[in-house]
Amino acid sequence: MNFARPDALYLVLLLPIAAAIIVWDMRRRRDTLLRFGNPGLVARLSSAISHRGRRVRLILWMAALSLIIVAMARPVWGSHVETVTQQGSQVMVALDISASMLAEDIRPNRLERAKLEISEIMQRLSGDEIGLVLFSGAAFIQFPLTFDYGTARSFLRDADPQMVSRQGTAIADAIRISLTGFDDQRPSQKAVIVITDGEDHEGDPLAAAAAAAADGIVVHTVGMGSLQGGPIREPGTSNGTTRYKRNANGQTVVSRLNEETLRQIAEAGGGRYFRTVGGRSAGSSIVDAIQALEKATIESEIETTRIERFQIFLALALIALVAFELVPDRVGSITLFNRLREKQSS
Repeated sequence: MNFARPDALYLVLLLPIAAAIIVWDMRRRRDTLLRFGNPGLVARLSSAISHRGRRVRLILWMAALSLIIVAMARPVWGSHVETVTQQGSQVMVALDISASMLAEDIRPNRLERAKLEISEIMQRLSGDEIGLVLFSGAAFIQFPLTFDYGTARSFLRDADPQMVSRQGTAIADAIRISLTGFDDQRPSQKAVIVITDGEDHEGDPLAAAAAAAADGIVVHTVGMGSLQGGPIREPGTSNGTTRYKRNANGQTVVSRLNEETLRQIAEAGGGRYFRTVGGRSAGSSIVDAIQALEKATIESEIETTRIERFQIFLALALIALVAFELVPDRVGSITLFNRLREKQSS
């Protein structure tokens, strides 16, 4: 037998103290009677006391207290074995971390807003595996498919444009790298979610999306930014003034959302195009699209649960307390047991 809360067993140390206090109180009462000095009077007063009954009551009270302490320690023995299955889909998120994602046409900026969207998706998912691909001019898997959304969020927070030295927006590479992150041995439906502003894309993202759709993988796109666009903040400040990216002519670069391209990629990939606008999040709509995917058993494991038995000790403690009340501590005293017997006889 083991205990879920073994520290509660330290309360057993209180039992000798409680017993000593009770014995001290019994002796104090006896000494009080002896102070009367009249042996006949003391004998008469003591004749009504059932010393045997008091000893039995003391034993029952101590036993009940001991059983309650054991129950508090939550004893466990035996186990229950069951098979737990996980139903869900496989989702790879491809996040654009190019410099244009630092544009502030949506607050706080496109990249930080995208991180919030992905966190919301993780919060709403249930039973689906999720992985993350980061890309700008090149793409790589930041973390593979996982159910551990907490750890995934910590990796997501670290996403930064400086993680990829090659600048650009290689959406086609991001889709192809995302496909390598899926487990083909699992029958669950798979989806790629590309989150980007779509600006200055490289390669042929339409062909990459179509190839994914041909393999049964859905490609959704999420547009980050506005059609009006916004300047791209550069790290640091100059003389207390925020610096923005400038072109060779010294003009401030304005980055705009390439919405048409993202619509075409989603159409080629058999998915949908979503857009984050102002304070309106696309996260809930994206999750609805994920939940519409065909689910399958993507994880199965044997789970062993140990059985707690504290109820047995609580029941025994209750029996001891009931017996405590039934045992008389005086000769001829009326107990609950006596009342029940008298009621039955009448």
